[in-house]
Amino acid sequence: MPGPRTRIGVVTNGSLMEGLTARLEGRESVEDMRVGKFVVIQGEKHEFFSMITDVTLEATNQKVLIDPPNGDAFIHEVLAGTATYGSLQVMPRLMLPRDLSEQMLPVKTIPRHFSPLFEAREEDFSRVFGAPGGVSFEIGQPLDMDVPVCLNLERLVERSNGIFGKSGTGKSFLTRLLLCGSIHAKVAANLIFDMHSEYGWGASSENGSFVKGLRQLFGSDVQVYTLDARSSRQRQYDGELVIGLDQIEVEDVITIEQELNLSNTATESSYLLYDRFKQHWLRELMAMDSEQIQAFAEESGAHAGALSALKRKLAQVTRLEFVQKQADFSTVERMIEALAAGRHVVLEFGRHSNALAYMLVANIVTRRIRRRWVEQTERFMQSQNPADRPQPLMITIEEAHKFLNPATARQTIFGEIARELRKYSVTLLVVDQRPSSIDNEVMSQLGTRITALLNDDKDIDAVFTGVSGAASLRSVLASLDSKQQALVLGHAVPMPVVVRTRPYDEALYRAVERRSMHVATPVRSAQEEIDELFPD
Repeated sequence: MPGPRTRIGVVTNGSLMEGLTARLEGRESVEDMRVGKFVVIQGEKHEFFSMITDVTLEATNQKVLIDPPNGDAFIHEVLAGTATYGSLQVMPRLMLPRDLSEQMLPVKTIPRHFSPLFEAREEDFSRVFGAPGGVSFEIGQPLDMDVPVCLNLERLVERSNGIFGKSGTGKSFLTRLLLCGSIHAKVAANLIFDMHSEYGWGASSENGSFVKGLRQLFGSDVQVYTLDARSSRQRQYDGELVIGLDQIEVEDVITIEQELNLSNTATESSYLLYDRFKQHWLRELMAMDSEQIQAFAEESGAHAGALSALKRKLAQVTRLEFVQKQADFSTVERMIEALAAGRHVVLEFGRHSNALAYMLVANIVTRRIRRRWVEQTERFMQSQNPADRPQPLMITIEEAHKFLNPATARQTIFGEIARELRKYSVTLLVVDQRPSSIDNEVMSQLGTRITALLNDDKDIDAVFTGVSGAASLRSVLASLDSKQQALVLGHAVPMPVVVRTRPYDEALYRAVERRSMHVATPVRSAQEEIDELFPD
């Protein structure tokens, strides 16, 4: 049985919308009360699982503040808890019924005056966040306790999600953690567009040590493809991706128009070319000389100058090493088949880690995946056969604001996935340091947001798009350390929580490698077991 709780204060006033104010017990040090700490308020009918959002100093008599003591420790001790005291701003997040068999409830009321405030205990966290195992994955621990905080991976992959934080706060390691959890629990297939080649195989951490990649942890369950065979030569990979000019569509040009500094006229010219030459539009454009451009402009009503500018700027695409005049799509088809079978694919970019190459390839590959998943979902809706149900798929993209900014989010495949492709079992995991550059409608669709330290007010506001009680959470986010701390909120956790993020270390390797070795073990049929028990 757990021991008695530690009472740290009482509720003095507050409201449901603004939160509660609690007076700190005189024996408690205000320095122990940190923003993000969890407490439990004991009401008459419920316990209120709550978060400290602010700490203030108060006085019962303002004369004490006008003429403060001269530093005498005895006088400080006499005044503490009587004339001077600490005050806590507390935001209730969940109502816990006294009956442990009943479900937790969202906060719809508040406790009465002078309800006691206690430190949250380990069993409180276990009740709220669950214990690790199955689809409950440990993302970290509370700031002041060594108890796991878990998120629900099945709920995570139901919607698109975001990982945010300024440069150097550990977004890549947070992303690896979530990917490990997803692969380990088999809740979704994963496609990772690996801009800096750091997810498939080992990568260097900021302290100079090397960490294992997904292929090393999960073996052949993770396939690695590359755009740059030369840089991947020292590592095993499953195929090299080549893009043909005939495989680049006008939508791909819209995605990279900012990178190429294309005008609206250039996009219109691309559609005119497509209307005439269909999938060969880009190859035909690059083969045109000035006279042919002029002739096409006169026939189609296009502007010759815009066509010439379009050809000149799209030459940057044709000069990419992995772009050829003609190529089959067998590599992409193998990738898609692996994902449909529940395996995981990492696409490394190697030396082609610039935004132009990343956005072009990610868009081309994802568009074909969308078609496959939409077709399979429609087939499942018609047959209602569980075997036809599409495999849930999570697509990880870095520098997400380049795909999802307001100018392009409504026209590109990634904006469509974030807004509505959840019904086709496809979601995004967006990783970015500038959430304010992502379209507001897309941000509002993100189910779970894991946010490390952000400094820019616009980025902080963007993270809380569509979140109730955002005002109290702003101070919590602003108080994070720059390393290994994050605010987790949304669909996959029952309430917002600040955690010390789980280390990506040997303990994690052992946890997931045991499962991967188990998966590799062949499963015997019932007949094989009978034959073993009753041999001839």
